[in-house]
Amino acid sequence: LIFVAFLMTFASITPALISGAAADRMKFSAWAIFVPVWLLAVYCPVTYWVYNGWHAGNGALDFAGGTAIHLNSGVAALALVLVLGKRRGWPSEVMPSHNMPMIMLGAGILWFGWFGFNAGSAGAANGQAVQALLNTFLAAAAGMVGWMAIEKIKGGHATSLGAASGMIAGLATITGPAGYVGGMAGVVFGLVGGAVCYWAVSLKNRFGYDDSLDVFGVHGLGGITGALLTGVFAVEAIGGTPGLLEGNAGQVLIQLEGIGATIVYCAIVTFVLLKIIDAVMGLRVDEEEEVTGLDYSLHGETVQ
Repeated sequence: LIFVAFLMTFASITPALISGAAADRMKFSAWAIFVPVWLLAVYCPVTYWVYNGWHAGNGALDFAGGTAIHLNSGVAALALVLVLGKRRGWPSEVMPSHNMPMIMLGAGILWFGWFGFNAGSAGAANGQAVQALLNTFLAAAAGMVGWMAIEKIKGGHATSLGAASGMIAGLATITGPAGYVGGMAGVVFGLVGGAVCYWAVSLKNRFGYDDSLDVFGVHGLGGITGALLTGVFAVEAIGGTPGLLEGNAGQVLIQLEGIGATIVYCAIVTFVLLKIIDAVMGLRVDEEEEVTGLDYSLHGETVQ
């Protein structure tokens, strides 16, 4: 029951990540249908593959959900925004962050909670849990520094939003390998993850998909980056499986296979599910509700 309760938190956070991509334009009723069906049809099979099924049987490594949670949610988020469409006025209309103090508070809470998320995946208070905790701290800090450095170089300013985004990018990247790598690898994962996710977020304007909170760019690409680098940096003495740097080049290919299977399965099933919901009840609110704001038009609430 402890294991069930722990994994229940994983199941609850994964669709919560997806929700950020569809902010400001999706019907709550459609979302209420999408979440449980997606959990059963996509999240549960992929999570089973990763921890008990053929991914695990092939030797793919995912300590705390880099593939099962972050890659899975990122791909689902991309499918959702492609079916749902852009927010009205995006990208020509500037849509800045609404409340930076709340963003920073939320980022801090996430960082704190992530220690339990990653270290707890060891299933015990042991050396692997401590290693995962340390890697989580290092990657988040390095991701923050890396993202802000690129911001400063490209735009002349390091921002609070960039700090929060880089931190989460580092966390998403280290989630999969948290209990399998050691030394200063956490810093490498954070720096690389922050740079890759910054680049990925910039692609949405080029390709024209409106991912409101950059779920695909941060969580999707963070999950991919972490999974690939796990195949390079995994340490046999920590997690039991060596990576490329310890002479096991095949681990990179195993990681790639798991990444590819997750992307294909999640993208196809999520897309079909969304199309069915859209045909039956519609996914998107009408123009008046969107302009008014969903807090008020759907829920009768206002922000004071």
